[in-house]
Amino acid sequence: EFLIMSIKIALLSTQEQIISDVREMVSGDNVVAYVFNNPHKLSVQTPLLLEEDKDDFNDNRSVQVSLTPWILVTSDKDVPVSPSNVVALVEPLTSVREMYEEKVNADD
Repeated sequence: EFLIMSIKIALLSTQEQIISDVREMVSGDNVVAYVFNNPHKLSVQTPLLLEEDKDDFNDNRSVQVSLTPWILVTSDKDVPVSPSNVVALVEPLTSVREMYEEKVNADD
């Protein structure tokens, strides 16, 4: 049985951040797998700042986010992942969710 979740960012035990439409595969009360649909690896880069620029930068940290298919050499859209490999599931920022949706829709 599948329980619908939504677009989430999964932090894996490998420290990879994967954005995907996530569903839970359950048996009874137990989650036996998370199924990632169209998983993409999130890469986040923060700009490097010179010491003298840091005062002007304050806490409005801008980051650059890029998305690449998580497993490049497969045509599978659904990838089951063991719950023991998932450290956390979190809501993406709206801008990151929109970026993911645009990329996935463009790939179809």
